[in-house]
Amino acid sequence: MRSRVLLVPALGVALVTAACSSSSTSTGAAPPSSSAPASASAPASASAPGSTATNAIKTNWENFFSGKTSAATKISLLQNGQKFASVINAQAGTGLAASASATVTAVVVESSTTATVSYNIGVSGASLNNQTGAAVYEDGVWKVSDASFCSLLTLENGGTAPAICK
Repeated sequence: MRSRVLLVPALGVALVTAACSSSSTSTGAAPPSSSAPASASAPASASAPGSTATNAIKTNWENFFSGKTSAATKISLLQNGQKFASVINAQAGTGLAASASATVTAVVVESSTTATVSYNIGVSGASLNNQTGAAVYEDGVWKVSDASFCSLLTLENGGTAPAICK
């Protein structure tokens, strides 16, 4: 349990995410948008129903938690990212953030603007598995929800929501 306690702060601030419920199938349609390429430097967007939205969500979620993704890109992949820029920027250069990764295990597109994401996060050899979070479709991009980010920040803060999340 100690590794989980140590891992949560690194994940909560350095990477971000958690909250909601999950399932293992993908349903619903993705809203129309541009077809930007998916990479660590450019958010993936969805332009077709079903698997295209699922792929965009998976790519963006994993990029958001990747230690190789720049703080600027992470901010662009987080709902209301500018609000959390100081938190993300503060962790960008840390060793824990650099070693972070996430694996999306399932995506359920709930509507044209929301999805539930099941994922595992790893940092410095430790892992936080079987987590759930929400993705939101905003400005033509599937993003990690700010509620998911705040859930991790709250967990990191001993169960008390930080001021930025209130």
